[in-house]
Amino acid sequence: MRRLPLLALLCLPFAAAAADPAEIPLTIRNHRFEPAEVRIPAGQKVRLVVHNQDGTPEEFESHELNREKVIPGGAKASIFIGPLQAGKYPFFGEFNEATARGVVIAE
Repeated sequence: MRRLPLLALLCLPFAAAAADPAEIPLTIRNHRFEPAEVRIPAGQKVRLVVHNQDGTPEEFESHELNREKVIPGGAKASIFIGPLQAGKYPFFGEFNEATARGVVIAE
């Protein structure tokens, strides 16, 4: 039987963590993002799980995050972001821009 070097065994938990980014829930309700402020760890990749509870589609859009995704009414979508440097990254809903606004804060 072949044995793995000790260093490889010590790295396994980190490899599993890197393979599964943290999930951050984000809801669209009444043409607004909830929560409007999403805090994530700087330097780590995360997955926003956006649930559009409205009956109409909305588009998650962010120029700073370089992301754009239409989420049909009643549907969920995953949006991967990061790793990000510490800072604020605004996003908005293109179909209801006046009310659907939020910010990702990497810290």
